[in-house]
Amino acid sequence: MTDHLPALLEACVVVGASRDKLQEVCQAISNNGTPEDLLLEPEILHVLAPPFVHRPEPDGEAMRSHWKKRRSFIRKKGEHPLSAAACQGGEAVGKGGSEDVTVPNDIDLMALPQLCFPGGLHVTSEWREAQFHFLVFTDVFGNKTHGAVMQCYRPIVEGTSFYQNGTGSSKFSKHFSAYSFCVISKYPYFTVLRDCLSCLLIQLRTCHLSDMEERVKEFAAKLTLVPVPPPGHLHLMFTLDPLTIVLPSGEDKDQPAVDLDLHLPFLCFRPQQLLQVMSCLLQEQQVVLFSADWARLTLMAEIFLLFLKPLSWQHPYVPVLARGMLDFLMAPTAFLMGCHLSHLTEIAAETNDLILINIDNGSVSTSSSDTVDLPGIPPSAAHCFLQRCQSLQIHFDLDHWHHASCTDINEQRTQRRMWQHNLNHSIQRIALELVFNIFRDVSSHLNYEHRVFNGKEFLKTREPAEQLFYKKVLETHIFHSFLKDRLNRKMDNYARMEHSSRSEMKKMKVKVLPRSTMKDIQAWRKSDIPETRPNKRMGMSLPNLRDHRTITVQQSSPLSSTVTSEPLRSPPKPVHMFRLPDFPVSLSFHSVQSYYSELTQHLGKAIFSAQNENSALLARFYYLRGFINTLCSRRLDALSDFQNLYKTDTAIFPTQLVTWLVDSLRQDEIQQADMRPELKRLVLKVKTETEKPSVQIDNHVKKFELPKESLCQDKFVRCVQECGIVKDVATIHCLFDALTDGRLTVVDPELFKDFYTLWKDTEAEAHDVNFNLPSEVIDHLDNNECVFKLSSCVKTSHGVGKIAMTQKRLFLLTEGRLGYLEITKFRDIQAVKIATAPFLLVRIPSLCIQTSSRPEVFEANLKAETELWNLVVKEMWAGRKMADQHKDPQYMTQALTNVLLMNAVMGCLQTQRSIHAASKLAYFDKIRHEVPMMMSGTTSETLKHKINPSLDLTEPQTVHVLLYTPGHLTSSDSEGDMNPKLWVALSGGKVVVFDATTWSMVQNSIQVGESKLNCMLGLVQEQVWIGSQDSVIYIIDNHSMSCNKQLTEHRHEVTGLTVDTCQQTYSCSCDGMILQWDSASLKVKRQLSLSCDRLSSIQMYDGTLWCCCGDSIVELNENGTPQRRMALPDHLRSIPSSFSTFIVIPERGQVWTGCADSGELCLWQTDNHRHPYKRIPLQGSSGVTCMIRVKDQVWVGCRGWSSVGGQWHGQLRSRVLVVDPESLTVAKELQAHSDSIQTLCSAEDRYVLSGAARRDGKIAIWKVE
Repeated sequence: MTDHLPALLEACVVVGASRDKLQEVCQAISNNGTPEDLLLEPEILHVLAPPFVHRPEPDGEAMRSHWKKRRSFIRKKGEHPLSAAACQGGEAVGKGGSEDVTVPNDIDLMALPQLCFPGGLHVTSEWREAQFHFLVFTDVFGNKTHGAVMQCYRPIVEGTSFYQNGTGSSKFSKHFSAYSFCVISKYPYFTVLRDCLSCLLIQLRTCHLSDMEERVKEFAAKLTLVPVPPPGHLHLMFTLDPLTIVLPSGEDKDQPAVDLDLHLPFLCFRPQQLLQVMSCLLQEQQVVLFSADWARLTLMAEIFLLFLKPLSWQHPYVPVLARGMLDFLMAPTAFLMGCHLSHLTEIAAETNDLILINIDNGSVSTSSSDTVDLPGIPPSAAHCFLQRCQSLQIHFDLDHWHHASCTDINEQRTQRRMWQHNLNHSIQRIALELVFNIFRDVSSHLNYEHRVFNGKEFLKTREPAEQLFYKKVLETHIFHSFLKDRLNRKMDNYARMEHSSRSEMKKMKVKVLPRSTMKDIQAWRKSDIPETRPNKRMGMSLPNLRDHRTITVQQSSPLSSTVTSEPLRSPPKPVHMFRLPDFPVSLSFHSVQSYYSELTQHLGKAIFSAQNENSALLARFYYLRGFINTLCSRRLDALSDFQNLYKTDTAIFPTQLVTWLVDSLRQDEIQQADMRPELKRLVLKVKTETEKPSVQIDNHVKKFELPKESLCQDKFVRCVQECGIVKDVATIHCLFDALTDGRLTVVDPELFKDFYTLWKDTEAEAHDVNFNLPSEVIDHLDNNECVFKLSSCVKTSHGVGKIAMTQKRLFLLTEGRLGYLEITKFRDIQAVKIATAPFLLVRIPSLCIQTSSRPEVFEANLKAETELWNLVVKEMWAGRKMADQHKDPQYMTQALTNVLLMNAVMGCLQTQRSIHAASKLAYFDKIRHEVPMMMSGTTSETLKHKINPSLDLTEPQTVHVLLYTPGHLTSSDSEGDMNPKLWVALSGGKVVVFDATTWSMVQNSIQVGESKLNCMLGLVQEQVWIGSQDSVIYIIDNHSMSCNKQLTEHRHEVTGLTVDTCQQTYSCSCDGMILQWDSASLKVKRQLSLSCDRLSSIQMYDGTLWCCCGDSIVELNENGTPQRRMALPDHLRSIPSSFSTFIVIPERGQVWTGCADSGELCLWQTDNHRHPYKRIPLQGSSGVTCMIRVKDQVWVGCRGWSSVGGQWHGQLRSRVLVVDPESLTVAKELQAHSDSIQTLCSAEDRYVLSGAARRDGKIAIWKVE
């Protein structure tokens, strides 16, 4: 269980020469004088591992078992004697002539002596300064353990040894032997451990040999008392005389703490050479670092691997090779290792193809050449990196020369630490930006549903000069691991930069289809950077047309694929320091307990101070206090602290530690936990999660390959989605029918290959057309237009030329010098038909288009292309009409997708029935003839827009809840945070967010649990509360768009949320429990209980809480007791039915109610609540699903069935009715959804938004008069 206890020290190991060897040295010096070169074999002398203090009570057994995950280090007695302190890590076993020393599981003691003395343990004739170097141990699972080693020299004493405390000879020789102290930690605190060892060094210089063991033990025990801060921005500070040492925290749980000076490589290498090193690592070469200073090897290797983040090195990693380990360099796999500079010539002569990096002179070469013959980093990314490096200020003295000199060492260290913290932040951003610019287009070629990466198509989008680099990188393990993280939607710094980059482009309003637009082409033509010129495979596949992606445009380089400079301007987040108490003088059990008690008191004060200010900081204090309580066996207090993480930051919740705590509870503690509701819920949740069968995470990554077997419909759907042609399942089914022509049940693999090839070739040809259009033509097109289809050269009524189709219009590219002649916009078309004209003895088919913009009919002799163009134009025309009438641009996008699929089907079938097959994809033209496309005038006038929240999903999802949050014009944050937002709760716990000024999606999906979401509420603290069917209230931060807080006080499904004018928040669950919350501290202020079958919602009106129960509407007084109850009318009890929604109009003294199975509204007087005084029939409706009040109107969501009429063949139709409270009549009847309306919400009384069930799955935006 030690793997889950965040303590700084894992073990402290002392390595040196054995007693026997030192006695031999003394004897040799006495007999033979000074030997010329004396090299000793280093051995382990002491192993000190926690716990250093044992609890006298029986509880100590449980705590000791917490540290029992150890591996024994057994040796025969008499071989190499160990000190008594070595047995402190566990119980010594003296039976059978051996000693069993319990040591941490991840430490390789066999190799440790060599690594502590990588150059050998020498006897020297003069005293040397202490030297430091660093180690990293990696197990077979890739878990790392880190070590800092300090080598000290002491004189060899004749007649005595390190282990004898007697009155031996006082005659000192002039020879010195080294011994090493290795402090091992699970965390990469290299600077911290070096500082700690430096403090130990001061004590060792003045202590006697007999005291050394006790001093080292005391030193190790103190470090065991230091907890490691959880991820975030809380750093810990402690004093180890004479230094004050700061223990930094990691940025997040996947980003370890950075305790290194990241500018060191810039002092040793030029930026161009750093790019070479990065390129070698990305291509997984065999890389060896060299230096005459052992410390530089690990530091440089660690920094290089940090620069690769979020990519993780997957191969052998040994930053320090002792001279007896040089055979490791013969490994057949990629590796990263470090050697002493003295071995450089020998290694270069005896190996091939190694990348040799000389840290001391800043050179990068290979075993066989002074240059590296490997593909370099792509030029655009490298150019941006080099520019960024020029802005770095990497010299502390130069930056602080204008400051006064520090007279206090700790003050000086603080100044240096803050300077380094800011510099590290800048360097990390530069390195992340480099990796991002290299791989930024990868996500465009990922299929998340089927976990497929289309590497071939990705390579086609790369420049020719970059191809070899990417071919090598795409085959590496490091890139494969990167793909896993992307497909798992890991929210790391790379993902945040990707999201930030997209947000920046949305602010610039550079919205494009996934191919080159006219605006892009004009920008590219002005670009002088060769590598930014587009190739014929620029962008992703045409088919995903609904996925409106963005491109990055810079002023100096319009097509540059690098990010803007905006992300680098963000300063590092401020850090908070928490000082630990002074270490106890004595390390007895009671002294240590007093230390923990003092630390707990300090944390309690910090928690009180941060209670209403900073929830993230508060979470860190709870985490630390929970850890300390765990160490003190105060298990219930520890669980209580960890329970509070649900309300402050669930990202740092220690699941495994909490599980262990629950499992170790004694019977009396379980009884006490049952008496505390919050602990009872936590214990129950942990046990429930433990009993669940473990779900294996799907981490596979599939490379896209064309099928080799016949495809049935299900396999065909999967294959089409994998290759990125289209996501929508219904469209793919139509494509399957077209390719099988209704006569086959499978698609032949060769046919699919032809279809796919034609699709990609068409895409490339269309891109060439767009890029070669003359400026005179581009000037006539809109910025976001691009050509999707081009005919052969034909004779038309407007002259000879090629007909070009964009998503908005048809135009003629005239023959000769390319010119522009508009044929028509799709919305202006009045009729399309095929005519024939006699020519000699045959009749030539031609396409005729009648348009409102011209009196004459446009005619084109398209010959064999006529029938296809007839289908294409009719489909685009029908799609445009649907889009205009329903205020839904997705109709046009879908029509364009259908047209491109028709074109590919025609090209690959090439049979007499190919046009019939293609016609199966003409969906909009078909429904234009089968059902009326017109909507009522009232609906058309009131409907402003429609949006699709399931845009990135394979199928439409039900819109369960809508929430509008207003903008903040005075916000100091980015512009995106100022804008109002629309929050949409979809099926399966998904939440998507739209910018309510442009109705563009700003967040694809935030996952909050897996269950249905029932209600949402926006608070002034810029939080969004979401009630779920799983009984949890999830809290999303409005700025970070992350869900790191949960309220778990409800025991059943959360069904309602509301807030009063004083910002008092209330929540309810279906069992009748109502909780009043302090929204700042997230604590329950009051609990009410309402007796009912099912409490479905609550609302606050004029300070009074109203509740919707299944069979009644209940008003509660201030004490929470019912004072009015409006029971379900008798005529509705016989259906049976139940209340589904209600509103209160206080100034009229009215309560309006609706039932799920009744097509009427019931109106009640608040002073006469026995019976409804008025019933408003809703003609054609079979039930009321939702209702809100907007201004002086009541908007009602209804559902009904119709055998005739309706939008879709007499199936379910839903309506929004606007009722006038004055006349109690329906003022407007609005119809825009093809499935039942699930939710309504108001946007500042200017708009009403309605969301429908999954068969429709869209959101309609209505204007309010």
